[in-house]
Amino acid sequence: MISIEERKKAVSLIEEACNAGARQEKACALLGITGRTLQRWNQTPDKSIRTDQRQYNKVSPANKLSTAERQEIIRICNSKKYMNLPPSQIVPVLADTGTFIASESSFYRVLHENGQQHYRGKSQACRRKKPKGFIATCPNQVWTWDITYLPSLIKGVFFYLYMITDIYSRKIVGWEIHDRQDDDLSSNLVKMACLSERISGEDLVLHSDNGSPMKGATMLATLQHLGVIPSFSRPSVSNDNPYSEALFKTLKYTPVYPSGPFNNIETAREWVLSFVRWYNNKHYHSGIKFVTPDARHSGRDKEILENRKKVYNEAKKLRPERWTRGIRNWNFIEKVSLNPDKSKAIAEKASA
Repeated sequence: MISIEERKKAVSLIEEACNAGARQEKACALLGITGRTLQRWNQTPDKSIRTDQRQYNKVSPANKLSTAERQEIIRICNSKKYMNLPPSQIVPVLADTGTFIASESSFYRVLHENGQQHYRGKSQACRRKKPKGFIATCPNQVWTWDITYLPSLIKGVFFYLYMITDIYSRKIVGWEIHDRQDDDLSSNLVKMACLSERISGEDLVLHSDNGSPMKGATMLATLQHLGVIPSFSRPSVSNDNPYSEALFKTLKYTPVYPSGPFNNIETAREWVLSFVRWYNNKHYHSGIKFVTPDARHSGRDKEILENRKKVYNEAKKLRPERWTRGIRNWNFIEKVSLNPDKSKAIAEKASA
């Protein structure tokens, strides 16, 4: 059941969003409620929903811990002797000293109710912060890259595909295939990509995972020399590098992807070369309004989208009875974000 405080907060947030120009339907959807629910909350008198009207058995169980016992559990768990131990070890140690306060499950429950069911003392878990977000408003501002496996004829032996993509245009700006993972090879790939795009690397962000080819000494030195800003995902969090992950999925799920392993590294390079040419020049990418990455990278997507608007408007004029709403959204995408702040993204969607 949603508490009264949560209802009031939800109603307040929706009102604030609507006053800022957002549609009530979208604001309700972002909070996971319907417009009918919002209407019912607004119509219900505040006095009648101030407390939960459901009936419960208010008789305290006979085995309920007393306040003193609960405080003793908290005191023991936070004492210097036991602060680094979980209840599963504290309870047996207390039993060895002839002391019994409560069961192990009761220890866990009391700690949980008091917000202390977590690592304590030196055993505290490492908190991994989400990587800094970046916004690209034109090509060659933010690149992401990763390495994926390509199977060979020998079981357990793979070829390694290094691939860099521009998040603004989704264009593959650099790729290579090698028989090993190495930061020297990674640094050479970045150099070649910068030369291919005719950029010096200044103000360019390169995001990647945390593997050794990404964070090796040679790689980091090359990035510093080029003026490229390195950015890294959290360990074991693939969502921090979504554009490269999506690219590799497209590569391996395309209908022409080989059903069997590659005969040799040359065969793998030939196939990937044909894929890159198709992807950059012929693939209509859903994330950039179904234009090709090369068209967006070169700036031709604005003209393409404007032409599509004209085509749709003309079609609507000819047969207006077929158009119950406006034409399809062919608006130009101004910016692309990498690891944006979720709260800001929700606010932007609500006001859209």
